[in-house]
Amino acid sequence: MKHSDDGEAKGPAFRGALAIVLYALELAAVAAAVFGLAYSNRLLPAINPAETPLWPPTGVALALVLLRGYRIWPAILAGSFLAGAMAARPLADSASIAIATLGAALAGAFLIERWAHGRNAFATPLDVMKFALLCFVPTALIGATIVTAGFFLSGALNTTQPLATGLTWFFGDAAGSVIVAPVILLWAATSLRPFAKSSVLEATAIFAATAVIGMAAFSPLVDSDLGALLPYRSLLGVLVLLPLTWTALRGNQRNAATAALIFCGMAVWGFSEGSSPFAKADLNGARLLLFVILVSASVAPLVVATAVAVRRNTETHLLSVQEQLNRKIAETNKALDSAKRHFQILIEGVVDYAIFVLDTAGRVASWNSAAQQIIGYTAEEIIGKHFGIFYRPDERRAGEPNRALEMAVQKDKHEVEGWRIRKNGTLVFVTGSVSVIRDDSGNLIGFANVIRDATERRDAQEKLVEAREQLAMAQKMEAIGKLTGGIAHDFNNLLMIIGGNAQMFKRLLDPKLPRAIEAIQTAAKRGESLTRQLLTFSRRQHLSPTVVDLGTCIRNMRPMIESSLRGNIVYNEKIAAEVAPVKVDQAELELAIVNIAVNARDAMPTGGTFTLSISNVTEAKDPSLDQLVGSFVALGFGDSGMGIPPNLLTKIFDPFFTTKEVGKGTGLGLSQVYGFAHQAGGTVRAESKIGQGTTITVYLPASPAGEIAVKDTAVRDSTQSLRPTVLVVDDSAEVAQVTSSLFEHLGFNTVYRDSAEGALKLLAEGTKLDLVFSDIVMPGTIDGVGLASEIRSHYPEIPVVLTTGYSDAAQSVPPDLPILRKPFDTDALRGFIQDTVDLRPNA
Repeated sequence: MKHSDDGEAKGPAFRGALAIVLYALELAAVAAAVFGLAYSNRLLPAINPAETPLWPPTGVALALVLLRGYRIWPAILAGSFLAGAMAARPLADSASIAIATLGAALAGAFLIERWAHGRNAFATPLDVMKFALLCFVPTALIGATIVTAGFFLSGALNTTQPLATGLTWFFGDAAGSVIVAPVILLWAATSLRPFAKSSVLEATAIFAATAVIGMAAFSPLVDSDLGALLPYRSLLGVLVLLPLTWTALRGNQRNAATAALIFCGMAVWGFSEGSSPFAKADLNGARLLLFVILVSASVAPLVVATAVAVRRNTETHLLSVQEQLNRKIAETNKALDSAKRHFQILIEGVVDYAIFVLDTAGRVASWNSAAQQIIGYTAEEIIGKHFGIFYRPDERRAGEPNRALEMAVQKDKHEVEGWRIRKNGTLVFVTGSVSVIRDDSGNLIGFANVIRDATERRDAQEKLVEAREQLAMAQKMEAIGKLTGGIAHDFNNLLMIIGGNAQMFKRLLDPKLPRAIEAIQTAAKRGESLTRQLLTFSRRQHLSPTVVDLGTCIRNMRPMIESSLRGNIVYNEKIAAEVAPVKVDQAELELAIVNIAVNARDAMPTGGTFTLSISNVTEAKDPSLDQLVGSFVALGFGDSGMGIPPNLLTKIFDPFFTTKEVGKGTGLGLSQVYGFAHQAGGTVRAESKIGQGTTITVYLPASPAGEIAVKDTAVRDSTQSLRPTVLVVDDSAEVAQVTSSLFEHLGFNTVYRDSAEGALKLLAEGTKLDLVFSDIVMPGTIDGVGLASEIRSHYPEIPVVLTTGYSDAAQSVPPDLPILRKPFDTDALRGFIQDTVDLRPNA
């Protein structure tokens, strides 16, 4: 860990030391360059007081500041001062020259960076002109002013020399900046990649030609005899336009600046030696001529080369852009083609939605395979035709297709739903949308249609609505059933009292009472039938189901059915062969048949036909059994009466609903049929047409083959030498009194207790009993079912019979525990006791 910390600490220090070393090396290199160029000026013969026909250090310093920044100023100052000192100049003069060189470089660099893009000053011809102008006015002027002032203050100049000295330094700094600085900046911007062989040969030829022309025109090395032969040899300098123009038109700024530097060097050499055309007698004229030659040879070719380079770069860039654009267009076209293929594949792959495009007039322009599958038309058959062909004729006449397009234009998207016509003429229910298609300018160019076959979903929704209605009806009937069941319970107790006392009155044989007693018994019978209908509808009626042969049952009931009809009604039977047996409560079945027959009779006041049919069906063959599973026996009851309006057909099974006059019906007949069918595990359906009649079909679940019960209506002879004892258990003393009197009339002895606890206490005392007859609903902790369970556990030899007018507890009574429904009379009690426990009292 310590070694790592040391390494982390040494890292920044090492980098800092390395940066200092590199900075020092950079300053040394710059100082050496400036010193070398400044000191080399002594190699030129001195023909003027300033000895500076061309001052390269200013141009070098300017270029290096633009390249490396202002941080190299110490090297420029040191190099310039050292060159003056080594030349045996006075320290004041050397300091003036150093400060002037540094000041000119810094000022020129600042202004060039501000107004001519700094080191990128050769990007455009305008920038080149700005660069040259800034080299003349601020750079050279500042340098000349500082040198002249320094020389004057040091006493090196008298009052007549400052102007000439200032002009001399101005021309030297300006020429040095314009000629030397561009060469350094342009070569510094040259790529390090190897030059092409052709470009190297071209540059070599240009540089050689420029040197030859310069030597021929200005070099003092040319023989004097040759000079006599060519008195105007300086005019050969005009030939330099050939290589300079060539390289300028080639747009090579670097070669143009370098060739100009070579040519200007030759001219300065000639100026220093006083060669033609630079006359020694006229130094000012020679110096001005040299300046013009230097500026003309350096600035003009560089401007032309820059203009050509800019144009060439622009053309190259435009070609590159064009190539990129062409490539992008090709790539875009390729991508569009690929997108079209993928889109077509996608559209064709959509199997649930019909997708097609319309033009602005509503004609089909494209068509996918799903549209062909849903609508039926192929692409060849439908493209070009108006999409209104899918609409029904009445919708087309009403302008519905065009209205859909108008709505889509207004809202950009329009939802559609409705029936459409397939090619084969059948209807299909569709849902979807019509969307507008616009170009980049917002102009309408077409419509996109997306539709889906929703026929099955609509059918499912309709079935769901129907199921909800059936559920609501079932819940309504369940609620009413609970109410009617409670009413029937109390009503049955009252009927029990009325009927039992009526039978007691009848036994008194008072000649004044028979008619009144008969009226009471009739009313009790009607009340019993009414409560049975209520209990069956509410499904609170305790059933005693047995396996029944419907064919035999209907044939035995024929007299009862015919008596329920009028003489002007024809009764027909259509019973299929081998009808499956059903397990139902036969008494409730008979009551349901009679209720249907009575309703059919009332629907045919002028006569007609009543047909009863029986057949075997399954849920796969009859759509009416869509919510039931298994095999069923269908009892069909058809009449040729007036029929039932559709708005009333769904209400005929509602309790207390009737279309009969007041006093002609209770509205519980068909509700009893409904309750009986559902309590038996089946259902009931009704169909009707106005003027053609009504058909009610009761579906009862088929029962496996088994022993078919035969109803024994014979009254058994009850003789027994001993009178059995019956314990009557009921919380109502009045009902118990009636029940006891009926048992006593049949020859039984009775004992009464008002609760299950009292009955168990009586048994615990050892009282001998032959039968326990108990109501189911009683107060206390033990009801009738609990009492029967206790007796079976502790006194299994004593049979138990239960009775009730209504009880939810009866639904959980064990099947082997018999129950007698209230109200009952003497005959019903005698038959039930004999059928269940086979006690034969001595009546």
